[in-house]
Amino acid sequence: LGPREGMLFFYDKEQPISMWMRNTYIPLDMVFIRADGTVYRIETDTEPFSERIIASGAPVLSVLEVRAGTAREIALKPGDRIEHRRFHASTKP
Repeated sequence: LGPREGMLFFYDKEQPISMWMRNTYIPLDMVFIRADGTVYRIETDTEPFSERIIASGAPVLSVLEVRAGTAREIALKPGDRIEHRRFHASTKP
């Protein structure tokens, strides 16, 4: 996984998501994203090969995995918005 590269996992609907690092060779930042593209939570610097469960903490539509340290480098934080055609703007007032 190179700099500014990542893996974006989408699910059929917003739901609580659990991840782990089994068979993952490098530390990652995991970005949990709601259906409207809002970052809900970020788990930083995950431990390679760990079977510890990393939970979204709330229903999310997507998880973005990037190299550890990337979230800090780009100053990504909960509440920020990710742009992608599969995210839709909130219809809430």
